[in-house]
Amino acid sequence: MIGEGLSRTDGPLKVSGRARYSAERREMGEPLHGFILGAAIGKGRVVSIDTSRAEAMPGVQLVLTHLNAPPQAEVIPKSDILDVQPQLTTDVIAHYGAPVAFVVADTFEQARAAAALIDIGYEVVAGEFVLDENSAAPEWHDESRLGDLDAAMAAGAATIDAVYATPYHFSQPMELHACIADWRNGHLTLHIAAQMVAQLADAVADTILIDRSCITVDSSFVGGGFGAKIALHAEAILSALATRQLNRPVQLVLTRRQGFTIAGHRPASISRVRLAATREGQLTGIGHDANIQVSPEGNWKEGVATVARALYAAPNRLTRTRHSELDTGVCEPVRGPGEVPGLMVFESALDELAEKLGIDPLELRIRNDTAIDPEKHRPLSGRRLVECLREGAARFGWDQRPKTPASRRDGRWLIGYGVGSSIRGHYQTTAEARVRLDPDGQVIVQTDMTDIGTGTYTIAAQVAAAALGVPVGQVRVELARSNLPRGNGAGGSWGSGNTSVAIDRACQALREKLGRVAGTGYNDLFAEVRRHFPTGIEAVGSTRGMDDEPSYENFSIFTYGATFTEVGVDIMTGETRIRRMLGVFSAGRILNAKTARSQLLGGMIWGISAALHEAAHVDPRNGAWVNGDFAEYLVPTHADVPQIEAIALDDFDGAANHLGSKGIGELGSGGTAGSVANAVYNATGVRVRDFPITISKLLPGLPKI
Repeated sequence: MIGEGLSRTDGPLKVSGRARYSAERREMGEPLHGFILGAAIGKGRVVSIDTSRAEAMPGVQLVLTHLNAPPQAEVIPKSDILDVQPQLTTDVIAHYGAPVAFVVADTFEQARAAAALIDIGYEVVAGEFVLDENSAAPEWHDESRLGDLDAAMAAGAATIDAVYATPYHFSQPMELHACIADWRNGHLTLHIAAQMVAQLADAVADTILIDRSCITVDSSFVGGGFGAKIALHAEAILSALATRQLNRPVQLVLTRRQGFTIAGHRPASISRVRLAATREGQLTGIGHDANIQVSPEGNWKEGVATVARALYAAPNRLTRTRHSELDTGVCEPVRGPGEVPGLMVFESALDELAEKLGIDPLELRIRNDTAIDPEKHRPLSGRRLVECLREGAARFGWDQRPKTPASRRDGRWLIGYGVGSSIRGHYQTTAEARVRLDPDGQVIVQTDMTDIGTGTYTIAAQVAAAALGVPVGQVRVELARSNLPRGNGAGGSWGSGNTSVAIDRACQALREKLGRVAGTGYNDLFAEVRRHFPTGIEAVGSTRGMDDEPSYENFSIFTYGATFTEVGVDIMTGETRIRRMLGVFSAGRILNAKTARSQLLGGMIWGISAALHEAAHVDPRNGAWVNGDFAEYLVPTHADVPQIEAIALDDFDGAANHLGSKGIGELGSGGTAGSVANAVYNATGVRVRDFPITISKLLPGLPKI
């Protein structure tokens, strides 16, 4: 049953509108509504605030500012994304749009109108808002050095030394950041759009100074996350503070624009990539220096320079990062953290090297494959990158690739092919799941793991059904409540893999319990349950964190992929269109072929977006996001994405876990962006190193008509 492409068990609820997302929950009755007023400056402090007009507005129940907010934990400098996040406890403004007041009223419209009547005086302090080489601190971080890169560059038959830039990105899931907080009988319930519920419950309890046992977080349905719903944000804390004060449920939904200012973003980066190779195409040197934006408020650092460390062999290596502390808001994980910007630029540089050498870019990648982690010096478990490249090349027709840039035309369209490799670490975290067998013939699976649209409800049912030998229809899955066994949520592509292992182990423990009293030859599972355990039987399964797992000492465990792209570029306008795309991936045993394909396709579309569309632009005067809405922050639409194909190799990686499965949620994105960039160059002869690739960057270099 594992691996079958079953349709989503939660699908009927969602398409019929019966799945209740966080802002739609009404078990607590009709809530009051909150609205956040954000700072109108980029850095400074509040010197005066008058809420009298807002408080006099019809329907207004509460106005909170730093002058009257309830006691909370102290701010942690450079906090982690799941540390305490107190709100409205200081007059200091750290970034544009940061909360300065919170209004609660009978309706959303009343709260928003009242917030507009709050008069605030500011003292503006000069901030740093622009990422460039002058903004970077001199210290290097996360440095890895092997051999002598400078010597390799000096001796290389062909070398690349190029600078690339990637912009700010935002997750912006379809479902807005939302929370309904309900305080009654000394207990706080949060219905919130979250990717990790137990960690969020811990952080909320610590922030508002209540005992952890007095809080329940429920995220039963989440309309997308992409990293944005991992961190603790203002909607959880402010609604929790308000419901405790008013003794009525309070709903707070961030507007789309507030999703740009109150939630975090992927940092922008400037990379210097250096490559050296012999005439035969053997890499002798790999260097990647990255200057990334970091925030004074948080400690998230995008791993742009680290993602290619295990991708290709080379004896001389230097990868490291410098930090530019800017006042543009909090940095947070966005789908494919590190891989999307890092592989986009690195795979572009590798194609530049291939052109200098006169070697096919596909062949250059194959020649530099490695079975041993070049830096950790241990085997790369499940390393099937070359198979992905060769299978993809055969299916795509890579042998028909234009050998000379800007040499193939289809009417007014310049045609080009590109390839890019993907690599993504497989991370094992602690996770628990409880499985119960009821005498009435039902299997109940329980864990606080979330389903953010990835198919966890379905996969959990499949794994339990396969382990126990029952139909999927007999399995009921309960997810995403903090009073269930603690998992590690959905993030980092680890959710389904770790949860499935824990579920399978719980099922095996159940079989062992039954076997001790019923023997091993029984035919009817539930008949034995009724005979020996008339009230039911349950067991808990778990996974260990990777630091405690021997496999991670003996192997480097990754997933791999290769994406092939054909683009057309209008020679007159510079418009770029994806014509077709194929991805081939190696990610261990596939748990559900249908949901896996969906995740890989989504990642590939994300790569298209990074290469051609997405960029958030900062106002250099105050750090505001100039295009902080869906009118101007561009993402691909249906018209931008043709029929694309994603294939997962038949695979099993026993070093990853006993099920042989690995995470796939972010695998599809990184190398895909590089394949698009390389296809655009092959079509036009114009190498754009400042992403995304836009018309204005292509037009000046296009061939003359």
